Amino acid sequence: MTLNAYRCPNGHVTYPGHELCPECGEEQSDEIDLSDETAEVVTWTTNTATPPGVRQPNSLAVVEFEVDGESVRAIGQLAEDTEVEIGDEVRPVYAEELRDPDAGIREKESQEWDGYRFESV
Repeated sequence: MTLNAYRCPNGHVTYPGHELCPECGEEQSDEIDLSDETAEVVTWTTNTATPPGVRQPNSLAVVEFEVDGESVRAIGQLAEDTEVEIGDEVRPVYAEELRDPDAGIREKESQEWDGYRFESV
C-alpha cells in the first residue's frame, strides 16, 4: 500500500487525491508516493473519546511533507509510544489495522482497515 499525494500539470500537490486540483481545476495526473518520505509535525492532539474500535487514547498529528518545493499536509494517527512536539520529524509506517474491524457497525468487507501512522524519526 502506498501513501499517495497527487500533482496537477501546474505543479500543485494535494493529499488526499481529488479528480481536479483544488488550486487550479486541472486534472491531477501524477502520483507521488510519500511512504518513504519524512514530514514535520505541524500540530498534534490526543483524543480520549474515540469512535468504536479506535484505540484509546488516540494521538493524531497534522504533518507537512516537502515535495519538489511544494508542501502538502496529511493527518493521521501517531504510532504507539510515539511522543512528538511541533516541529519534530516523523515518517509514515504501515499498519494493517488502524481500528478494530469487529467494532464497527458496517460490514468488514465494505471498508479498508489498513493505512499509515506516523512515528518519530
